[in-house]
Amino acid sequence: MVGNSYDVLRKQARTLENEIDLKLVAFSKIGAGSSSSLSGNNSAAAADTSPLLGEHVFDSLSAEIEQMLDKLSTLNESMSELPASGSAAMHTLQRHREILQGYRQEYNKIGANHTMRIEREELLRGSGLATGGSPSISGLSRREMYMKESGHLSSAGHMVNDQINIAIETRDNLHAQRQAFKRLQTRFNDISNRFPLISSLIQRINIKKRRDSLILGAVIAFCVILLLIYAFN
Repeated sequence: MVGNSYDVLRKQARTLENEIDLKLVAFSKIGAGSSSSLSGNNSAAAADTSPLLGEHVFDSLSAEIEQMLDKLSTLNESMSELPASGSAAMHTLQRHREILQGYRQEYNKIGANHTMRIEREELLRGSGLATGGSPSISGLSRREMYMKESGHLSSAGHMVNDQINIAIETRDNLHAQRQAFKRLQTRFNDISNRFPLISSLIQRINIKKRRDSLILGAVIAFCVILLLIYAFN
């Protein structure tokens, strides 16, 4: 009798899992904003200006999936309350629990993504209305906002390109200045090589300066020594 009850609960759990899986697929499509499957291939403008239908379907399906998940959780608890009939049964029960946990995570993820998308669209729609639009053209306002964002991105790209061009021009100018300094140095070297007498004269002047410095240093040292001798005597 216990075995029959366990088998019945397991079949119900499998059937419910398959149904939840299909519901989650549809739930994911609605949450992603696939309005074509909801409105019978209507135009994009009608889907944008009438978002309440999609929201109603999303909320209804969300509540239905939540009830199915609760029912699956109840079935898993009922199976766990039955006496264990072996390791295979325990493994099966653990597998059902993991499936339920995965479904709940997927359900919460879809709901969170849908909420973020709606908030973003409401923000864009509100921005469009604040600039003088009306609720009847909220879809058009949203498109205008997307176009403005695209324009801003394009302008930012042009600004970046301008900055890159300025940097390239600066690099070219610095390179030209470097070449000019190299040419100037080369000219000085050529002048020095063409006039060796000037170079020789400069060397003699430097030698004389060093010699005069040595003589002056020796005189100063001699005077200091004489002063020290006189002071001690």
